[in-house]
Amino acid sequence: MRESSCFRDFIKYSSLNVLGMIALSCYILADTFFVSKALGANGLTALNLAIPVYNFINGSGLMIGMGGGTKYSIFKSQGKMREADRAFTHAAALTAVLAACFFLLGLFASAPIARLLGADETVFEMSRTYLQVLLLFAPMFMTNNLLLCFIRNDGAPQLSMAAMITGSLSNVVLDYVFMFPFGMGIFGAVLATGLAPVISIFVQSPFLFMKKNQFHLQKCRISGSLSRGIVSSGLPSLITEVSSGIVIIIFNMIILGLEGNTGVAAYGVIANLSLVVIAIYTGISQGIQPILSSSYGQGIQGDVQAILRYAVTAVVIISAAVYMCIFFGAGPITAVFNSEGSQMLQSIAESGMKIYFTGCVFAGLNIILSVYFTSTERPLPAQIISVMRGFIVIIPMSFLLSAAAGLAGVWAAFPATELLVSVVGAGIYVKMKREKNKR
Repeated sequence: MRESSCFRDFIKYSSLNVLGMIALSCYILADTFFVSKALGANGLTALNLAIPVYNFINGSGLMIGMGGGTKYSIFKSQGKMREADRAFTHAAALTAVLAACFFLLGLFASAPIARLLGADETVFEMSRTYLQVLLLFAPMFMTNNLLLCFIRNDGAPQLSMAAMITGSLSNVVLDYVFMFPFGMGIFGAVLATGLAPVISIFVQSPFLFMKKNQFHLQKCRISGSLSRGIVSSGLPSLITEVSSGIVIIIFNMIILGLEGNTGVAAYGVIANLSLVVIAIYTGISQGIQPILSSSYGQGIQGDVQAILRYAVTAVVIISAAVYMCIFFGAGPITAVFNSEGSQMLQSIAESGMKIYFTGCVFAGLNIILSVYFTSTERPLPAQIISVMRGFIVIIPMSFLLSAAAGLAGVWAAFPATELLVSVVGAGIYVKMKREKNKR
């Protein structure tokens, strides 16, 4: 009976969050499609150079939201509502501080950042515009992530999903309106992206105004230990997002040297599709987090292990389906974004997809395992997994394999890294299980 209840909770929370995260990832995918149609390969290059900044903003919001949500869920499951409110208050304060930093960068540093990310004279102005507007909307992106995480942990995953989907659909509609009837170019694309979290917050607001929420701002002294605990628990979420940005930056640098702007544009197609696939795994991980944290807080270890089992099974099945679609549909998928009919772009993207996406299953397992450790108050193993796949392994792997095999080596760096990290993560999990069984 308990197993059946766990499975129902897993399906309910994960399916809703997968749908929501796919919708959320379509912020950038919609930009990719409409930019490719309106601005061609140069537009795709400018967009791909700016995407890492979106990863940093989104990752910061997820770090605080997931870390604060985990603390909130554990306190709530233990009946410590005052402590739960303190967790929300600290998370809100951290969000305000980081969002202000991004906003100031948007006001004063968008041009240097565009140069730093590799924008040449051909794409500089488009990259700078996209970056500036994105950074100015950072408070909205981060507030949206904070509310989504806490509302999900407050027992309303349906509302989180509805907010994410509504925001994403509005982005798609506004992308078209701003870029084609209004002819606003790259500014229209990023304005549509920036307005999406505003609309998502608006959808969530009745939950707060009608006082259905159990989390509240509380007048209290800011605690360094609680703030560090929130950041520590949420750090793997930040690293996961930031690592996507770091990988894009490194790959852009290498590909620019190998194939120029057309190569970067082809990678833009692969990177944006990858964002959608990773969003599925992130949706599963965010879906299981409230259940894992609540079960852990109540000491129900059987439920914790059952939920982990379901998540791993889902990742394997979804990954197989995704790769089949990529393997047999790489040509038509690339053609959707290849508005200029570039044979070079088509060839690079098609062959790259078939290598790059072999790593998806391992990436999914790493994301699930990282959230499992975080949700059960073991942040260190989660941080090890995240840092390895985000920095320690992927960076040297990309340079090493690209030197050995050129562009094919660049594509192979992602699956090679995720495979190696998943072996390490599985080893840590098995070791911790054995040590626990000996007690």
